[in-house]
Amino acid sequence: GFYGVCTNLESTPEEIVKINQRRWEIEETFRILKSEMRTRPVYLQKDERIEAHFLVCFLSLLTYRLIEKKIDESATCFEIIQTLREMRVLEATNEGYIPTYTRTDLTDKLHDVFGFRTDTEIVPIKKMKKILKEVKKHK
Repeated sequence: GFYGVCTNLESTPEEIVKINQRRWEIEETFRILKSEMRTRPVYLQKDERIEAHFLVCFLSLLTYRLIEKKIDESATCFEIIQTLREMRVLEATNEGYIPTYTRTDLTDKLHDVFGFRTDTEIVPIKKMKKILKEVKKHK
């Protein structure tokens, strides 16, 4: 099939295609914010709370985009967010953390690109603190 673009830009066809691609990415970003990040509706009254809400949403979007690039865009937005929401661990008193999620190709890829595992064993408290310290260092 063919796709036509009508514009008043005085650019080469290649530049126009690039610009149009960026527009699509911006539209996708708003869709992700509205649907996956649940930015709307906002039931807040004070300006500072509204701004804080959208700051958290923006930081969530930034985090998502960084993860998306790290895994070479190999999963959809829904798959990434759903997987992260389900990656929970249970704290076993004085032992550590036990994974309570199902291991998948995506969880394996996330573990590989970020350099730690939480899915194959009980993670001792000391090791979990080290993982969290490393995550904070990369922020």
